[in-house]
Amino acid sequence: MRCRSLALALFLPVLAPTLAWAAPASKPRKQASGPVKSAKEAKAIAEQETGGKATSARRVALDGASGGWEVEVRMPGEARGWRCLIDADTHLVHTKTRIDQPGSRAKGEGPVSVVKGRN
Repeated sequence: MRCRSLALALFLPVLAPTLAWAAPASKPRKQASGPVKSAKEAKAIAEQETGGKATSARRVALDGASGGWEVEVRMPGEARGWRCLIDADTHLVHTKTRIDQPGSRAKGEGPVSVVKGRN
């Protein structure tokens, strides 16, 4: 009996920090896994990429199993906005195209230009 209490006394200081480290964090983290499922997620990705305000998002067929999202982004203080194609599998912008400001009455000048995203 004495041997057990002695062993416990010796190993308790060693085990206590290990047990505390293995305990779950107080705030569970949400991981971005799986395809983009909602327009809200697609808008957030487009806003981060362009720095503007996303006005609309719709599902589109993309060259992948789960497709993608087409998001129109309004750029405050600029004459033109962006149309982004978000790949639903990778959570990345597939292409960005300059467009006239979404929701504005005035037309932008010049041709539409396409900027390829990261692969």
